[in-house]
Amino acid sequence: MFTGTPMAIGESTLGPTVTGVLSLDDVSLEGKTVLLRVDVNSPINPENMEFMDDRRFTEFLPTLDDLSSSKVVIISHQSRPGKLDFTSTEPHSKLLSKLIGRKVDFVPDVCGELAIGAIKSMRDGDILFLNNVRMMDEENTMKKSSQEVLATSQIVRNLSGVADAYVTDAFASSHRSSPSLAGFTDEIPCIAGRLMKREINALRTAVFDPPRPYVAILGGIKCDDSLRVARNLIQKGSVDRIAMVGVVGNLMLWASGYDIGENNKQFIRNSLGDAFDETWKDSEMLVRDHSNLLFLPSDVAIEDNGNRRNIGIDELPTNHPIYDIGIETMMRMRPLIMEARCLLWNGPASYFEKSDFAYGTIEIMNMFVEAQGITIVGGGHTSALFNQRGKAGQVSHNSTGGGAVLCMLSGDRMPVFESLERSSLKFRPLLESLGISSEK
Repeated sequence: MFTGTPMAIGESTLGPTVTGVLSLDDVSLEGKTVLLRVDVNSPINPENMEFMDDRRFTEFLPTLDDLSSSKVVIISHQSRPGKLDFTSTEPHSKLLSKLIGRKVDFVPDVCGELAIGAIKSMRDGDILFLNNVRMMDEENTMKKSSQEVLATSQIVRNLSGVADAYVTDAFASSHRSSPSLAGFTDEIPCIAGRLMKREINALRTAVFDPPRPYVAILGGIKCDDSLRVARNLIQKGSVDRIAMVGVVGNLMLWASGYDIGENNKQFIRNSLGDAFDETWKDSEMLVRDHSNLLFLPSDVAIEDNGNRRNIGIDELPTNHPIYDIGIETMMRMRPLIMEARCLLWNGPASYFEKSDFAYGTIEIMNMFVEAQGITIVGGGHTSALFNQRGKAGQVSHNSTGGGAVLCMLSGDRMPVFESLERSSLKFRPLLESLGISSEK
């Protein structure tokens, strides 16, 4: 089954807590039955139930190409129970078939007799798409379980019995733990797919070894996550400036002593909920101890009677909602971005769904495309904007993740990474038993 040696991670990829994982360069899976876990959870138009974005499909196609001589069993999820877009994955199988120009069979089962029978009847080169894995209760209820407990699930017990290996390209879900994501660790070799390896390497650069100067732009509404990212990058000593925009920028202006207005303060309190007190302490700490690293807005755009109006921060407070950074702030950001050798951006600078307030976000996007340094877009709404504007291919790395990016940049646990590492350590002796060295 195996050829080559494990992809070294350690200091060179994920940092000091990870020692190595297997990649597709290390194994030969021709003629083998492979469970391929992907994340094709995609936005669906509620009017016609058609996919609004196929990027999560196209991104794992290189892995599928590598497995063209294997029997590939695809596992994924779509939304979660109770949501309007919680559907079967039959439409996903049809879209994938259209994208690759090959037949993709769908089975309306996850790990029961129907699925197992279909897997056993596969031939080399066949592709089978299992039903939405979240239609199994255990996928939803075992999210906080250990790898040992996850391995007792029906999903893992049944599917590992008919598979030779497990390959994951589900980077967007790598911060989560469930049977289909981290349960196969000790059962069969778990391997990083092409997309997973690319995501790991790009984001590792943003955390551990960025060319300097390195500028991170953090925005959007998830203030608690963004401030954890800022704190981690500062502790690593890897960042030179952190630009705070969007709601994150409004919070940091408030923490810096500017009265942003009671309505804007309350919006932040409501959006953070129980996390407000801890996040407020983080914002005060950043202002107190690291103000030299912070780049904050010098002007903002407010909505006044339905219109955009620019005001300087010296004109605060305001009773109107702050929806964008101002023109002066955009001008000040330009040299910061153009002179950087590495750039990370996660979270929009504005309420860009309102056309009058999209300027700040779009201007940063345009500057990213012009920049000469390494440009990393950290998933979520920011990544979606690049996709919608046809600029996804004009940056160094446009992540498929959202929450996964924030967790990785924050230094939080990544259960899927842990599973890959542990599985590599367990199955490395098999490499040696075949007379293949597991050392570089």
